[in-house]
Amino acid sequence: MSTDFQAPAENADSFSRRDFLKTTAVAAAATVVTGCATVPKGGPAPAVLRKQPDRIRVGVIGCGERGTEAALDCVRSSPNVEIVALGDAFQDRLDKSRETFAAPEAADVAERIKVSDERCFAGFDAYCHVLDCDLELVILAAPPGFRPEHYEAAITAGKHVFMEKPVAVDPVGVRRVIAASDLATQRGLAVVAGTQRRHQPAYVETLKRIRDGWIGQITAAQCYWNQGTLWVKPRQPEWSDMEWQCRNWLYFTWLSGDHIVEQHVHNLDVINWALGSPPVKAVGLGGRQVRTGEEYGNVFDHFTVEYEYPGGVRVLSMCRQMAGCSDRVSERIVGTRGVANPHGEITGQRKFKYEPKGETVNPYVQEHADLIASIRKGKPLNEGRRIAESTLTAIIGRMSAYTGRELSWDWVLNASQLDLSPPCYELGELPVAPVAVPGQTELV
Repeated sequence: MSTDFQAPAENADSFSRRDFLKTTAVAAAATVVTGCATVPKGGPAPAVLRKQPDRIRVGVIGCGERGTEAALDCVRSSPNVEIVALGDAFQDRLDKSRETFAAPEAADVAERIKVSDERCFAGFDAYCHVLDCDLELVILAAPPGFRPEHYEAAITAGKHVFMEKPVAVDPVGVRRVIAASDLATQRGLAVVAGTQRRHQPAYVETLKRIRDGWIGQITAAQCYWNQGTLWVKPRQPEWSDMEWQCRNWLYFTWLSGDHIVEQHVHNLDVINWALGSPPVKAVGLGGRQVRTGEEYGNVFDHFTVEYEYPGGVRVLSMCRQMAGCSDRVSERIVGTRGVANPHGEITGQRKFKYEPKGETVNPYVQEHADLIASIRKGKPLNEGRRIAESTLTAIIGRMSAYTGRELSWDWVLNASQLDLSPPCYELGELPVAPVAVPGQTELV
């Protein structure tokens, strides 16, 4: 493996893109995200909640389907939890979220949805207004490209956080998340991420046994998220470049991180969990063979990555989004004395099969229950650094596949200057970055 990892210059396409945007008039006015003026930067640390508060008021930033469902999961998870504020870049998303809250399917929690018109905020600065509301907890569910900014602001504002995965799309964003997570620890704030397998009993019980040596020394592992296609939003004539990309966010690397980051991070998080560490290096390949139209932005449709973990353990990672192919979503851990399916089974010298006891636990609800219980006990969970490392694991695989280079964890974490964020967040022109070409795309 090459050790020549001096930070390379940003490629010409990236420079021209940024220079163009900096000097081009914006077609439609909107609020620029430059940080929340109402959030006291470096203000006094809030007191740790050591007694159960009468109620926990929750704000939601990002009111798409996942954010709306996460809000419902949150209020269903624990008593005396209320949704009190909503924010999204687009008004119609706010309206649809409120319709979902008012639908018969949400009747069981209707009395705990207490969002007035005055606490619904639209625009790229909506997150600032939500954080300025009187609330204890915020759900961050905007597209991942926004996560570092929103998370940093939430912790600075003294809010407990539930954030969906992944938590960044580039190394610069990951470093921001790690720093904010360390600040959360200092301030006694709870942070839970949307890696629900960490709160799913079958996984929890199996991983305990793996870590206790039931399969012996781990020698190899495999993980997969191979599935069909997902939704796509055709561009509408009235949408600017920025609006189209934000509404069709899965297909733009600056917003989603590509599907290896946005989706496959779940499996890679399980691998890191089982091996007790992120990888030390990765080499990957991938491409764009089926989803080649403009509506699919600039992402790949398949990746294969070989990760190397401490001790020389090799992990095969595959993910694919193509219709008409065989599906596989799973993890497999191989040891000297057995093999584990982390979803609930171990075979070999010692055998285990998870059998649920009592009512089946919904991990999407349980992750919120665990978060809120930790707040009320005054023993806040903090999964921020852990999910940042799993996110970076996926990012390294993507960067390797995009550039054709074998990459080390240390270089990407500490030296890479890759920052995919646009120069400003406004509704207007935003050229699409070119599709990566291995061997030609520069390493930044």
